[in-house]
Amino acid sequence: MNKPERIHTYTDMIFDSARWDNFHPRKGDVIVATPAKCGTTWTQMLCALLVHQTPNLPQPLTVLSRWLDRHSEPVEDVVAHFNKQPHRRIVKTHTPLDGLPYWDDVHYVFCGRDPRDAFLSAMDHMSNVSEQSMAQARRRGNLPDDFQLPTDPNAMFPLWLTTGTQPWVSDGFPAGSVLYFTSTYWKYRDLPNIVFLHYADLMANRETEMRRLSKALGIPIQEERWPTLIEAAGFAAMKEHASDNAPGAHLGEWAKDGDFFRKARSAEWRDALSAENQALYERISTERLEPNLKKWLEGGRKAFDPAG
Repeated sequence: MNKPERIHTYTDMIFDSARWDNFHPRKGDVIVATPAKCGTTWTQMLCALLVHQTPNLPQPLTVLSRWLDRHSEPVEDVVAHFNKQPHRRIVKTHTPLDGLPYWDDVHYVFCGRDPRDAFLSAMDHMSNVSEQSMAQARRRGNLPDDFQLPTDPNAMFPLWLTTGTQPWVSDGFPAGSVLYFTSTYWKYRDLPNIVFLHYADLMANRETEMRRLSKALGIPIQEERWPTLIEAAGFAAMKEHASDNAPGAHLGEWAKDGDFFRKARSAEWRDALSAENQALYERISTERLEPNLKKWLEGGRKAFDPAG
């Protein structure tokens, strides 16, 4: 069976995939690898709850499961943090699979989402970024101090859908690709250590998906523990502890930590996006996604099951 190859380096104002050169894996590590705004934090929480088998995590999630690629913290500090952890480590990344090192004894957990919902969530995300974080991004990108992106979703959507942050990526500017990113994982979905979740499936039946993830990661859970773990992975519980759970909250990433969990958008694109932008999406997604991937990305396992 073919295995992924690391053929690209992803570098932009927010992260640098070359930082993975400093990371030394351990058997059983879990890499949560998702496009931005596609359930990353939710997936990290699911994995953390299963690994630790309690809602009382040893550290706040934002500290426990850090984004290795991100510029904001020195890579030496992040790697040292992971090296001190005695348990199965959960590492966050927003790097496509063609930019990550691949190890057979590490699990890669991918969470998909309808790209149109991910885009609207990214608009929420950008409106809540703290001025401190925006200023840092502008400096890294050599952008003027007054640089602003469009705040109208219909003005921003065509740019996001047709422009990448790297020359070989066809979508995602500036928040990150969904179409190209997902394709890099999809082609290796038959590998036993690549696990696929979907936002819609988690919304529909969180318990079923958590149990499926538990099995995929090889983590047996005593039956009496499940109700507490399932409750802790809910939107309300995560929002209640937003300062512990919102990624980068410990670095002052957000204007309001609670607004990171503003709402779990689902099919709101039907009202938010214009007819022209909906037609543009249909054309672009049909061109770039194989039919079964398009079905799954837009509808989850009820539309198409990646496991066959």
